[in-house]
Amino acid sequence: MRVADADWIAGDRAGLTICDATSAAFAMALPWDKLDVTTWSWQKALGGEAQHGMIAFSPRAIERLESHTPSWPLPKIFRLTQDGRLIEGIFKGETINTPSLLAVEDHLDALKWAERIGGLPALTARAEANLSAIEAWVARSPWVAFLADDKAHRSCTSVCLKMVDPTVAPKELAALLEAEQVAFDIDAYRHAPPGLRIWAGATVETDDLSALFPWLDWARGAIA
Repeated sequence: MRVADADWIAGDRAGLTICDATSAAFAMALPWDKLDVTTWSWQKALGGEAQHGMIAFSPRAIERLESHTPSWPLPKIFRLTQDGRLIEGIFKGETINTPSLLAVEDHLDALKWAERIGGLPALTARAEANLSAIEAWVARSPWVAFLADDKAHRSCTSVCLKMVDPTVAPKELAALLEAEQVAFDIDAYRHAPPGLRIWAGATVETDDLSALFPWLDWARGAIA
């Protein structure tokens, strides 16, 4: 799911807004003026390495870092200030531990691709087009529905579906598609209602999703 807008976040808030944008960065327009601490990973929208995370601070968040001293010790890897000042080198390329430079180059290549096709507007348009394609398929498939009933709350990246037909076993359907090497890891999250989860971010071609839909219908018929 995704939050429809940030209008509910007060502009004169006293606290900090913390946003996990892992499935949103590079696929949705983020309201940066309402976000103070924003995190995402290379893994999701641009398909990079899973172990690398990013963090962005607003001026308000930096002020908080420089004015607040935790009452407990922090491991070195989590320290962002020294002597009451932000360690700016962390945000200029200095590292605590040496990351994989191959992973760095891979992500830079992904960013260059994104810039080449038109930047964030193009990435957002691709993800929204993928969601529209899935919506059209769901509309003609009475055995499945969106987990998020309200369209405004549907994610355009990690699209989650639920089973309307109780006779369809999602795990069996996902296993059948994997055996046919059609789709991998599309079963619902472990603690979510039985269903499917389809990644539809900007790196996914809409034509590939369109090719998936007949296979989903076939798998449903095969296990019914």
